[in-house]
Amino acid sequence: MRVSIWVTVLVAVLALALVLIVGQLLIKPDLPLITQASFSLDTLTPNADGESDVSEFSYTLSRSAKVSLSFEAEDGTTYYFRKDELRGPQEYSVLFSGVVDGFLLPSESTEGTIERRLIPDGTYMWKLQGVDENGSQDEIIGTLQIQSAGSQLPTITGFSVSPSVFAPNQDGIADRVYITTYLTKAADLTVKLVGTEGQEILIAERDTGREIGDVGRHDFDYDGGIDRGVEPPADGDYRVVATAQDAEGQRISYSLPLTIVSGGTPKAEIAPQPSGIDVDFMSLPYDSVYFSASNQLGERLALPDNLSDLGFTSLTMPVGDMLVFKLMVENYGTVPIRTSGPWPGTVYQWDQVWGAMGVYEQSGSWRVGLRCSTSTVDWPYRWAIGSPETLQAVLDEQTGNTYYYLPPGESSVVWGAVRMTELIAARNPQQCWAGLIHEDVAVVNQRVGARDITLFQPETASENDG
Repeated sequence: MRVSIWVTVLVAVLALALVLIVGQLLIKPDLPLITQASFSLDTLTPNADGESDVSEFSYTLSRSAKVSLSFEAEDGTTYYFRKDELRGPQEYSVLFSGVVDGFLLPSESTEGTIERRLIPDGTYMWKLQGVDENGSQDEIIGTLQIQSAGSQLPTITGFSVSPSVFAPNQDGIADRVYITTYLTKAADLTVKLVGTEGQEILIAERDTGREIGDVGRHDFDYDGGIDRGVEPPADGDYRVVATAQDAEGQRISYSLPLTIVSGGTPKAEIAPQPSGIDVDFMSLPYDSVYFSASNQLGERLALPDNLSDLGFTSLTMPVGDMLVFKLMVENYGTVPIRTSGPWPGTVYQWDQVWGAMGVYEQSGSWRVGLRCSTSTVDWPYRWAIGSPETLQAVLDEQTGNTYYYLPPGESSVVWGAVRMTELIAARNPQQCWAGLIHEDVAVVNQRVGARDITLFQPETASENDG
C-alpha cells in the first residue's frame, strides 16, 4: 500500500524537531537560576573616607526571579539589602556600601523611622537567593567583613510643625506653616508635604545663614504656594516628612500631621454699583457727634440713601464739611476674605489716619482705603469691607478672637467720610479716590473713582453773595 507523501513529510518534520531539541539540550543544558554572584572586595570600611567604602556586587540570572540579598551576623541577626525584588534574566551589578534596610538596636529608641543604616562591624555570611515563577529556588553564599563602620545616625531633634491646622488663603490667620529641625550630624536634609495618595511637595529651607546640611538648626516655612500666585493643595489631611541622609547613605525620617482648610487664592474688587458708578461722592455738614479717637469712638454716619452722583462731575464743597463716599466690594473668589475695622460709617478728621481709631494694619486683612492728592501718607483713611451685620463672624477658639469675613460670591456696601479741613491753594481742586487694600500683600485696586474736589471757605462765599 502506497504511503501518502504528506505523511512522509510530517514524519520527517517531527524527526527533525526531535533532533534539534535533543541537540539543544546536549549543547546548552538547563542552567541554574543564579549562574554567578560575587563581591569585588571581601572587606569593607564604610566610613566615607574614600578607602574601601564600597564593594561592587555582581550576579547573573538565567531566568526571571524574585531575588533577595541578605547578610547574617555571627549572632544570627539577618539584615537585608534587597528583598523579593523582581529581576529579569541578565547580568546585574550594584555598589554596596554596608547600608541595609533600617533596623533598631535593642538598646535604642527613636521617634523617627530608620530607612537605611550601616550594619555593625563584624563578619557576615551573605546570601543571594532567587525564586522563579515556578517556585524553584537557588542561592549562592559567601562571606564579607565589615570594619570601621560609622555608627552615628543623622538624627533630627526638635522637629515641630506649627500650626497643625493650616489655612493658605492670605487672610493673615494660620497662613503659613513653620517647621523647625535640628541636625545632630551633617546630612542632606529634605522636608516635604505628603498627601494621602502619595503626592509630594518639596518645602524650601529658610535662609538663616547656616550652610545647607550643616549640624545645627534648620528652619522651613510653607505658604501653600499662595504668595507666588499658585493654588494651594486641596483641603485635607497631610504629613510633613523630614528626612536626613548622611554621607554613608544612612537615612532616617520623621513625620508630623498637617491639615489644610479653607485653602485658595483670595479674589475681590471694587465693583460698579447698580447705578454704574464705581464710587459715589457727596458732601454733608459735619457734626461733632462723629468725632472718633482710639479711646472714644463717635457715632457712625448712616448709609447715605440720597446720593445723586453722576460720576463725571467735580464736587465743590465748603471747608469743614465731610467728603462722603459709597462703593461696593465683591468677593469673586472661592475663599472668604477677612476684614478689620473701623466699620463703614466711621468719620475721619483730615489729620487722622487709621491708627487713630485704635485699629492698626493686620496682615491679610482687606480694607477699603481713601486718599487724596494732598494726603501725606498712603491710604490714610481705611474702612472694613462690610458691617458686622452683613459679614460672617468666626470665633477663633484658640485665641478667643472673633474675625469677620466676606463669603465667596457675595458683595458688601462700604461707606465713610473724611472731614475736609485743609485747603491747600496750590492743589485746589485736588483729586480723591478709593482703593481696595489687601494689607501686607498688595493694593488690589489702586485708583478707583478718582474725582476732582474743590474746597472753598464758607465766609468767602457769603461775601460774594453780598
